[in-house]
Amino acid sequence: MARPPILSRAEFEKTMQGLQGVPLTLALVDVDHFKPLNDLLGRAEGDRVLRIVERLLSGSLPAGSHVARFGGDEYAAILPESAPETALILFDEIIRHFQINRDPEWPRTLSLSVGLAGRPAHADASLDLQRAADEALLRAKREGRGRACIYVESKMTLKSNYYPKSQLERLGKLAAALERTEASLLREALDELVEKYRSRL
Repeated sequence: MARPPILSRAEFEKTMQGLQGVPLTLALVDVDHFKPLNDLLGRAEGDRVLRIVERLLSGSLPAGSHVARFGGDEYAAILPESAPETALILFDEIIRHFQINRDPEWPRTLSLSVGLAGRPAHADASLDLQRAADEALLRAKREGRGRACIYVESKMTLKSNYYPKSQLERLGKLAAALERTEASLLREALDELVEKYRSRL
């Protein structure tokens, strides 16, 4: 069976739009310590590693999955009708396969880290789902790399001495009305604030 093509970032976004409302798991994949390999063995070897990763992803995921390269050594995979827990088992196997079949010339630190988030379990909107998967990826890296992690909703501590009670009450009502968490709404507001003042950064 032919391997699915590796999508571009734009093609990935279009595919996500076409799957709006469909239960799925989004995986963000990063090659750990890729730059040292490029510096040590050259870009040609770096390109070979990326081709191996692409073949591994496209050849290991269930039929109907989509794999995209986000740029550099970052990839995304969409697994329609797959629960995050099922995807976790699958990506654990992919990571193990990469480790077992690694070229002995590669640095020992070279590995794969994966962040997973599911719809509807963790988010409904595509952007929120990507944020959740990215947070899971960062956790995988914090916990030692070379592993896959499922998103866990972080409980943001809202201290009344920092935020007026009236604001906290409005935030709680808005979160309930939108069927979202307060943490996700605050992250969205922070993203918009950073974008608004990006020219000053």
